[in-house]
Amino acid sequence: MKAVVYSPNSENPQLARAIRRLERDVLRMGALVEQSFRLSHQALFFRNLTAAEELPRLDKKIDRFYRQIESDCTSIMTLQAPSAQDLRCLSAFMQLVRDLERIGDYAKDLAEIAIKIFPYPPHPSLPEIAIMAHHAQAMLATSLVALADLDEAGGRSIKHLDDAVDHAYDRVYQMLAQQRDVQGVVEPIILLALAIRCLERMADHATNIGQRVAYIVTGQRS
Repeated sequence: MKAVVYSPNSENPQLARAIRRLERDVLRMGALVEQSFRLSHQALFFRNLTAAEELPRLDKKIDRFYRQIESDCTSIMTLQAPSAQDLRCLSAFMQLVRDLERIGDYAKDLAEIAIKIFPYPPHPSLPEIAIMAHHAQAMLATSLVALADLDEAGGRSIKHLDDAVDHAYDRVYQMLAQQRDVQGVVEPIILLALAIRCLERMADHATNIGQRVAYIVTGQRS
């Protein structure tokens, strides 16, 4: 059966405008999450503690967007009699902003890791971890462009980058787990293991966002 491409309900202009406003708010929230991801990158890989200190403030803004968008979606569902297509869009938005909120949380976690690891010398695995972070950031950016354009193919294209992040995670984890003759405390190794787990989960949530965009457009789950 051919998928039906989504467009807001033209028979209810008020509802269509409300959904467009929601989409803009989701993209604004996404821009804040991208900013938080960039700051966490600066903190962890460039030892920029000023960037790390900005994350809690940004995270509060992200959380406010999350609560507001959820509330707006619920209000529209209960008060404006949306069509089945509009309902799938609204439900996808509610799931999608949860993914964004979690990426923001992980960015804050990375900043906290950066602060704790700051006193220690840079670890040899950091360049490969930085590549993981670049991949995950590219996935987030691609997913948000797909949402802005309602681009099904763009949303689904993110999966191959997720595979690259997963492979990098396995390599770095093995490198950290099998490190021998560790001198001094092992805290830096533990912190880096936590960092790569954060990045792997961020990539998973970016993949979810892309899949939710494809669902909005087609009504079909991958």
